[in-house]
Amino acid sequence: MTERVGIYPGTFDPITFGHQDIIQRATRVVDKLIVAVAKNAGKNPLFSADERVEMVRQNIGGLKNHHGIEIEVRSFDSLLMHFAVECGATLIIRGLRAVSDFEYEFQMAGMNTRLNSDIETLFLMASERCQFISSRFVKEIGRLGGDISSFVSPSVHVKLDERWAEARARGDD
Repeated sequence: MTERVGIYPGTFDPITFGHQDIIQRATRVVDKLIVAVAKNAGKNPLFSADERVEMVRQNIGGLKNHHGIEIEVRSFDSLLMHFAVECGATLIIRGLRAVSDFEYEFQMAGMNTRLNSDIETLFLMASERCQFISSRFVKEIGRLGGDISSFVSPSVHVKLDERWAEARARGDD
C-alpha cells in the first residue's frame, strides 16, 4: 500500500487555532502530513518564513504522532504543485471557513488539477469554533489592542505583541 502524503499549504502569518484545527483533522486522512509554509513575500507577511516555520513547529508539537502519523513543517517558495511532486504528495489539504472561501479555493483546486491531475485537493471545513478565525483579522484585532487569546496560542500572542512593540519603537504604528 502506498503512503498517503498530504500537504497543508498556507502563509501561517501567524498560525491560529483555526490552522491547528485543520492540521489535527488532516492527520485522520493521511499517513504523513507536510505543513507547507509559503514564503509569499507578495502578501507582506508580518513574520519571516523561518519565524513562521518555527511558530508552526512550536504550536503543533503536541500533535506529533497523533493518529500515528509523521508531521513535517517546511517552507517553500515555488509553485505548490512542483513542491507537492518534490515531496511525493498526492493530496493537497485546504481549509474552508465559510462559503466565501469556497469560490477562491474551488478555482485554485481547478488550476492545480490542470497542472497535475495526479494530485487531489481535499477540502476540510473548519470546526464550528474556528470558522471565523483568520490570520488577517487576528493581526488587526491584536494590533489595535483587542484580546486575541481565544484565536492564537500564548506563544504566538507573545510574538505578535513583540512585533507590534518593535513597530511602535520604530514609529511604524
